[in-house]
Formats: sequence, C-alpha cells, structure tokens
Amino acid sequence: MTSRWSASGDVPRGADYDARFERLAASGADVHGEADFVERLVAAERGAGWSVLDAGCGTGRVAVELARRGAATAGVDLDPGMLDAARRKAPDAEWVDADLVNLDLRVDGARRRFDVVVMAGNVMIFVSPGTEAAVVARLADHVVAGGRLVAGFQ
Repeated sequence: MTSRWSASGDVPRGADYDARFERLAASGADVHGEADFVERLVAAERGAGWSVLDAGCGTGRVAVELARRGAATAGVDLDPGMLDAARRKAPDAEWVDADLVNLDLRVDGARRRFDVVVMAGNVMIFVSPGTEAAVVARLADHVVAGGRLVAGFQ
C-alpha cells in the first residue's frame, strides 16, 4: 500500500523542507513550538533521562531539538531523503527507515518503549489510507505505562 506521502509530489522534501523552516526562523517565527510543548508535558513528570520517539520525523527538526534539551530520541520516517537530511544534522542520533504501520522497535527482543511518542504536524494525513487506526495502535505499543502519545500541532 502506498502512503499518501509517497504519492504526493507537491510537498517540500529534504533540504527544501529544512530551508522552509530556516526561512520561518529567520522571519522570527517559533519553529520549536512542538518541542516546547513536549518538553513541558513530559520533562517535569519524568525528570532527567526522558525518551522520545519522533514518529514521521522527516528531517529531524523536532527530534534534534528535543535531544538538545536532554531527551533520548529516536526518529522514524519512510522517506530516505528526509532521513538523509536528518542524519546530516545529527549523525550520531538514531534514525530508522520504516513505515509507522509496521513499526516494531525492539531492544534485546522486547518492545522498545518511550516516555512520549510524538507525531508533529501533519504526519497522520500522509499515512496510507485506511491505516490510521493501526498506526495509532502500533505507536501506542511503543509508549511506556503512564507515557503519552501526542499527535498534531496545527
């Protein structure tokens, strides 16, 4: 099944996507509102060492900023060009090439879990048609007990 993202040709990707946010930041726009929200939501509860899965991470804008603020982050995306841009920004970070509907991150055979799973912006509108509930269920499986799944910021 083809994701809406793969089928769309009219959205900025990779360096063009990053350039868009660089222009916004240069104009004075707050380009880290998602990171601000997640940090306020989670850091106070979890303290040091909180973890974030950035689902549909694109070029890593949110994951990189949250890592800068002290979170242990992993980013997942299915667009290799977007992940290449993320890897250029943060080569030592964890970037996973995967479709969210099939995501199964594991450590020593056990499902990997995060304090928060974040789907910033418009991730859900780009998943494959009819997979929305399965994507949410799969991501919820990666949240620790008492953790959060945060979707959309528009």
